Amino acid sequence: MRLFAFLIAALAFLIAGVTAVDVQKSVIITYPPETPDSVLAQAKKAIEDGGGMVTHEYQLIKGFAAKVGEKVLDTVAAWGKEYNCLVEEDQVVSSL
Repeated sequence: MRLFAFLIAALAFLIAGVTAVDVQKSVIITYPPETPDSVLAQAKKAIEDGGGMVTHEYQLIKGFAAKVGEKVLDTVAAWGKEYNCLVEEDQVVSSL
């Protein structure tokens, strides 16, 4: 009986790990003006390939807004370190 209970608990743990969903965050990712466009394209492709989506592309600054999982976001941020990529959580800004 104990073996059966152990197997059920182990199976439940495995199923929970497999079905875990990466939390999606709304972020703004910006780069300095001299950053090559290929770097932005690579970041956007990684976000879309990872199940996220680019929600807005900025024209005045080099960057975009996206909804992306934390794991993919870590990868994109690591790629952008060489180009001083800035990743910020998207928030509502208001004046008082």
